[in-house]
Amino acid sequence: MDEARDAVMISFPFAAGVALAQFCPFSLFHYSLALTAVLMLLMLGGRLSGRVWFALLFAAIGLLCGEVRGDSFASPGIAGGLPGRALARTNALIRGIPFAHGSTNELLRALLTGQRDGLSRETVAAFRAAGASHILALSGLHLGIIYLIIGKILSLLGNGRIMAPVRSGLIIAACAFYALMTGAAPSIVRALLFITLNEVLRHFPGRRKSPLAIWCCALLMQLAACPWVISSLGFQLSYLAMLGIFVFFPRLDAFYPRPEKGWSLMKWTWSSMALSISCQVFTAPLVWLRFRTFPQHFLLTNLIALPLTSILMFSAVACMALSAIDICPGWMVRAVDTLACALQDCLSIIADLA
Repeated sequence: MDEARDAVMISFPFAAGVALAQFCPFSLFHYSLALTAVLMLLMLGGRLSGRVWFALLFAAIGLLCGEVRGDSFASPGIAGGLPGRALARTNALIRGIPFAHGSTNELLRALLTGQRDGLSRETVAAFRAAGASHILALSGLHLGIIYLIIGKILSLLGNGRIMAPVRSGLIIAACAFYALMTGAAPSIVRALLFITLNEVLRHFPGRRKSPLAIWCCALLMQLAACPWVISSLGFQLSYLAMLGIFVFFPRLDAFYPRPEKGWSLMKWTWSSMALSISCQVFTAPLVWLRFRTFPQHFLLTNLIALPLTSILMFSAVACMALSAIDICPGWMVRAVDTLACALQDCLSIIADLA
């Protein structure tokens, strides 16, 4: 618990300093003057403990980092070099699979590569009206699924003393390449940092992994590397959603006890609802401030769309891998097509309820 508290005492003041420098119209001179005055008053009053000193120090560092001005944040562009060629090859592979419905190819492109230019306006509108726009926007959700797929494949390497760190290194490298290939959006970078920290800490069994400490470290690292990313809505929503999952979800999920053994549909349903509520509690105020909207049917949407999206992505990756070597059976192509159509039809029905 002390590690998590120390991480909070460092990362939150740092983020506050970066935000203050990025969003407030005052100069660094004014910030420095105000911070010096506060420090002198506190020092004279003997009010500064060790943790407070560190908090103020990192707030000052955040102010300095926040003064580094970048261009106004723009959407990630098309990757170049090897990642760019891999992206083009992936797009061509997806478009070459003979699905019965052409919309399936374009939906898979959006889910796996972030390329949404082929989606119809009706599809985009249905996802938006149903409160499922986050499914179309490439984010930590998608990289998390890719991470699970890569982890399952590389688990064949075993968990020996030598192969375990090799496997972690390969997982991090593959996820980093996927992030570069898809444009390295802020939410994707956030997920990559989470994955990297999780894989590194996996090899220190004596240390307890604190999700909140990982959240704080990732926030600190991403803002230190690119302070102006704090103005990105995707960055803000991604970190707020994960904060809700780490802080609020465990408490909400505990209201319905786990079964002593076996799998429970009611427990799974409650956990899914608790996860959606946790994310919405932390992100809804920002969405309301920016767009003056609130997804009324977010519980129904996430209960249906998230499992379908996960199954669809797992199935689509398998279908692509087999198609690449020309051995994909027709039943698998039809199954992926059916899942994609089911996802779109369900969200269209929910959108009509709005």
